[in-house]
Amino acid sequence: MIETQILSNQRAVGDPYLHLQIDSQTQILLPMTMTKEVFIIPSSRLTIMPNMPSFFLGLLNQRSRIFWVVDLGKFLNLSSLKLDSQQYSIAIIHSGKKALALAVEKVMGVTRFSKERIESPFNTVQSDLIPYLQGCIPQEKQLFFILDPEAILNSPILSL
Repeated sequence: MIETQILSNQRAVGDPYLHLQIDSQTQILLPMTMTKEVFIIPSSRLTIMPNMPSFFLGLLNQRSRIFWVVDLGKFLNLSSLKLDSQQYSIAIIHSGKKALALAVEKVMGVTRFSKERIESPFNTVQSDLIPYLQGCIPQEKQLFFILDPEAILNSPILSL
């Protein structure tokens, strides 16, 4: 019982991030302060829109609001979701009146990291990914990318 309390105290240190898996090699952290909701939906809930860029999966009606759903991996030029997926893991990001649903392979949960551990993404990741990152956190065998939700929401390629 004492061990559990110590572990729970250790987890409370640092800022909370939503841990998203893009593919088996790519882990993304999304600041919880800009995350509105997380859920899994059947792919049949999406309304496909013709003549849209390939990273747009469609429209989603969630709690009487309409959201564009974006394949986050494809948007970031990393990897895309399987086209025959029966369901999608979704994280809705927001800033002011703007909101967007990000579809990912898997939502891994919430993790915490202190700001001191965040490093610059320059010379670490491909240059076209850098505008969408706040930084990265190297782990033993993994590199976590910290997304900048503001940069995604304000991306010129999303202004249709």
